[in-house]
Amino acid sequence: MVIGAAVVLFIASFLSTFDSDGRDVPNAWDNLGLVMSMYVGGIVGAVLIVVARALPQPRKVAGMDLGQVGVALTLFAAWTSFWTIIDPLGAFDQFDQFDVGAGSGLILGLIAALLLAAAAIATPLLPALQAPLVPAAKPAAPQPYGAQPPGGYGYPGAQPQQPYGAQPQPGQPFGQQPPAGPGAPAQPAPAAQPATGDFSPFWFAVPVTRPLFAEDGSPSPIAELAPGTWYLAVEQRGATLVAQTQDGRRGVLQDTSGIQRG
Repeated sequence: MVIGAAVVLFIASFLSTFDSDGRDVPNAWDNLGLVMSMYVGGIVGAVLIVVARALPQPRKVAGMDLGQVGVALTLFAAWTSFWTIIDPLGAFDQFDQFDVGAGSGLILGLIAALLLAAAAIATPLLPALQAPLVPAAKPAAPQPYGAQPPGGYGYPGAQPQQPYGAQPQPGQPFGQQPPAGPGAPAQPAPAAQPATGDFSPFWFAVPVTRPLFAEDGSPSPIAELAPGTWYLAVEQRGATLVAQTQDGRRGVLQDTSGIQRG
């Protein structure tokens, strides 16, 4: 609203100041005092208001906020336009012999100056007009459940995703060793190891929906692990894992084939 009123005020400065029965009359730019106080003053005030709203932190000039200076200038422009339209001749005494009235430039300028001052005053008072001109930066996308910032433990992008129990080569199924080189003897698959004190919790994701069973051995699942979500493995029991869901529930994941470590 402030910007629109300032544009109209600028256009009005080029229109006729007087209406003298079709005679060629000057516009505001032929009267330095009028154009600087009413038109340029109002436009500068609008610019200061817009700049103050666009800055992340308020700026001050001579101890005054830019927005406050802008509001004062718009009020001064409206004050000048009101009294000018009451006495449109002012210093142009040469038009006294003609039937002279306020021209379109003064009328449109008065309307624009009043709208500009009203918008400048109402902006800090009405919440609907206090929206920021420059949208705030969007927050970063949330990390997967329990993930750390990039490079930290458990972040999926911190290291290439490995199938659980595989060597550092992506794409190997659960528990498979890396392929042997030419001429090397085949190595048997290692047997499932029981839980040891060296186990460290890690984040993992399942390739397909997997049931999570209660730790007491109940056959009824207590939850389902969904693909695309990271879960915390807190303990290893042979070939199974004790996993913790996002809501804090713990259970046994019996099928650990193909899971991806974070």
